[in-house]
This record gives sequence, C-alpha cells and structure tokens, in this order.
Amino acid sequence: MRIALFVNSVEKETAGYTTTTLALTAAQRGHSVVYVEPGDFILRPDDSLAVSGVVLPAGPYKTTEKLYNALQEANSQKKTFAASDIDLLFLRNDPSLDATDRPWAANAGIMFGRLAAERGMMVVNDPDGLAQAQNKLYLQAFPEIVRPATLISRSITEIRAFIDNQPKGCIVKPLQGSGGKNVFHIATADDFNLNQIFEAASGDGYLIAQAYIPEAKAGDVRLFLLNGRPLMRDGSYAAFRRVPAKGDVRSNIHAAGTARKVKVTDKMLALAEIVRPKLVNDGLFLVGLDIVGDKLLEINVFTPGGLTRLATMYKADFAATVIDALEEKFALRQAYGMAMSNARLATL
Repeated sequence: MRIALFVNSVEKETAGYTTTTLALTAAQRGHSVVYVEPGDFILRPDDSLAVSGVVLPAGPYKTTEKLYNALQEANSQKKTFAASDIDLLFLRNDPSLDATDRPWAANAGIMFGRLAAERGMMVVNDPDGLAQAQNKLYLQAFPEIVRPATLISRSITEIRAFIDNQPKGCIVKPLQGSGGKNVFHIATADDFNLNQIFEAASGDGYLIAQAYIPEAKAGDVRLFLLNGRPLMRDGSYAAFRRVPAKGDVRSNIHAAGTARKVKVTDKMLALAEIVRPKLVNDGLFLVGLDIVGDKLLEINVFTPGGLTRLATMYKADFAATVIDALEEKFALRQAYGMAMSNARLATL
C-alpha cells in the first residue's frame, strides 16, 4: 500500500507523535509512506486530482527517532502522485493549529479528502464525518446521558446564569481549539476574573461552558476507539489517565499533564458503546474519548495522540492493530471498489 499521512507540517512533526509511530509500523511492513501538507493538493483542468508529498525513504527503521530523522532529511524534496497512485489518505492534521495563521489550511484535509474519496481513494477518518466533528459542538449530537450539562454561547450574561445553576462550578473553554488552550475552571458566577476569562477565551469564537465534574481533580481518561470499539492489543486497552499538573485544571499532556496507567471500567466501556453507532455511521475510524467519571468531555477525531506513550506503558504495539485494520480495509476496497462507500469502509 502507498499510505499518505496528512499533517499540518512535516517540519513540526516529532518522533513522539502517534503519526510517527503509525508511519514506523507501516514502513516496517513494507508499505510506502508519504507525508502530505495542506498546500500539497492539485486539482487539474481535466478534474484529475494529484498530490505532492515527502516520500519516506525506504529503510530498516527500528525506532521512531530514526524514522523521524530520515523524514526530515527528505523534507527538502517532494514527489507528485496521481490520486490513483495513493491507496490510503490518513487525515491526521489539527485544524485548530492553522485556524489563526493559515485559515486557508484548516479545512484543506476535509475539502480535498472528499475529492480523493470521490475518486476512489480510501480516506480515514472519513472527511464528511470530520466535517461534522470539527469542533466541540459535535459532542452535543450524542445522547444527553453521556455528556455534562453544557451551554454554548458568546453571551457573558448567559454564561453567568449557567454558572449560577452549577453548584460545583463549571469549565469554560473555546468551542474550537485543542491542547488545553484557554481552559478555565470557574467556581461561581461572582468570580472577579470572569470578565477577563471571557475576553481571553471568547477571542477564539463561541464559548462552551460545562458543569464541573469533581472527579476531574484526578484527571481525565483518554480511551482510543478503533472502528467504533475500544482499541486493544495483547489484552490491554489503549487508555491512559491524564493527570493535571499541581494548580492546573488542564490535564492535556501539552499543558504539563502526566500520563499514567488506568484500569478501564465498565462505565467507560458503556460510554464507548453508547457513542459507537454514531461514530461508525460518521466513518470515524480512530478517535479518542476523553472521560471523567461517567461523562464524556470531548471526542477527539482529528489527531488523538498517545499511542507512542501507550506502547511503552503497556508493552503493547497498538499501532500494529491500527495498521492491521487499514490493511483489511485495503483488501475490501480492492474486492468491492466504489461499490462500498468510503464512510462505510472507514469503520467496517
């Protein structure tokens, strides 16, 4: 298979990224790996689609560090492929990272991913599903039982009233964004910093206010789902607890949170089962659920990270299970062609 990994920037990838671990596993199995950036698609006058990318040099890579170094050495040259020469496009960019400085790039994966799927390329996660899930509003499409009480607004009056009705306070954050940026815990509507918090967070657009769940003090749990079901390897679930740094409400690893092993409970599995039908229907192949108590805080569909860390934590090669699934999908695409829709294929 020739696998194209769509990322924000090849230069800004790291050896520790989940995308790098997936690339390593694919390369070790003999698949050709190409890295693609938002500006690399070409739609020609005859309506044919082409894509340029950095080709990972063939080699016996044993570590993500060696693969990363080879990728960066090759980054100065790109090769152009016809869409028919790419078997799989794996959309692994974070649109929020481009929203401010490169707004044209934020939705490039979704837009050109649709064109690629229309031309027979297998695309995961399915671009139409990603379009629905491109901000935290997506969580509201799931049953009320799985999510905390939530308000979405830009009105500070509405937000104050919502906080007044939450005896344990609430979390306020931008509707769009990632990495724990501008996430605040507000105890009461009388918090003297509320106006400043509102100004900081609302600069990114709409705000989402969620009822605070006390169990969040211990952090949240990231649980990976593959084809709508919990990702497992060698008897271990791909899940870890993200524990916030002292004095910080955010558990994101990028915000100094730490990762620890976690026991996946029946409650967590029940949450996963409730959201599974819609995730499958939307063609969302690999996602990360962020769970606190018996509630979902977010569903990460673009670049859920942590598989590299999990492999070390549990001595289990979760990336191999992901590549196994992609190889099975490729065989199905060869057998059924366009008779099987991309959305169905993405989570079959």
